[in-house]
Amino acid sequence: MILEDKKAGIIRSLRDAGEKAVSGEELGKTIGTSRTMVWKYVKMLQDEGYVIESSPGTGYVLRSIPDKLYAEIIRIGLDTDVIGHEIHYFDEVDSTNNVAKEMGHNAPEGTIVISEIQTSGRGRKGHQWVSPYGGIWLSIILKPTISPRHASRMTLVAGIAVVNAMKKLGVTASLKWPNDVLVKGKKICGILTEMDAEPEHIDFVVVGIGINANINPDAMNEELRKTSTSLSIELGKRIDRADFVQSILYELEQEYTKLSTQSFSFILEEWMSKSDTIGRRVRVITPQKTIEGNVTGITADGALVLEKGDGTSEEIIAGQCIYL
Repeated sequence: MILEDKKAGIIRSLRDAGEKAVSGEELGKTIGTSRTMVWKYVKMLQDEGYVIESSPGTGYVLRSIPDKLYAEIIRIGLDTDVIGHEIHYFDEVDSTNNVAKEMGHNAPEGTIVISEIQTSGRGRKGHQWVSPYGGIWLSIILKPTISPRHASRMTLVAGIAVVNAMKKLGVTASLKWPNDVLVKGKKICGILTEMDAEPEHIDFVVVGIGINANINPDAMNEELRKTSTSLSIELGKRIDRADFVQSILYELEQEYTKLSTQSFSFILEEWMSKSDTIGRRVRVITPQKTIEGNVTGITADGALVLEKGDGTSEEIIAGQCIYL
């Protein structure tokens, strides 16, 4: 990832300089390379959509940054120790989770796969997830030291992180079991956690996060417009997607660290405090049956606890949850 580091260094220096021109010699000293290589890196950046003016004898001035989720843009200002320090960017993939799973064994923990478009984005049970340009479609490779039966905790942790990041943005979101983030009752984010594991050991977990960020309502079909929303719709303006990705990664690392440093009961309490599902009457559809009841909580394994009409309770580890 040396190339991205060099490009990020140039962008950071030019952005910090504002209207003041920065010479190739200065940039070379900053990123540890020659003036000739600086020129080559600047040319690469210009080809990628950065507007960088250059004047012989004065230097370079950054005029604008493209609305892309390039690795070097996300890296600038990223305040994490592990997550996001290796980023694989794509213009288009079938699914970021698929790409991440292919590299999961060899990739360092915290590796990110991010794409502008997904052609075959999916949610739970293989349901299609519409992923046009303007959204945030990313997957994070993590290697937690937890039992495979606790893998669903990663979904809870990711949900908390997304809600916290949205709160910083000024959007009040809530969590719907098992893997949705809602705003005003409409879906704004889906989380899909997949793992590669032995019976008693997780090799890696891929946490896929799909967020309707700057999605134009016209990009949604009529059915989706009724049930979904986006950050730009809620805020009445487009957001800086790269900044928001940085915020998500920071919040995710904070919650992920808690898995190994705190009792999970604290994370569970945090999830329930942000939940839109606790206290509701729901119908849950599983491959085996359909069950209705009042939601009283979730277990340490992420199972939904339903109180049925006969006064007994049942735990459901996975299923489609419909509010009644």
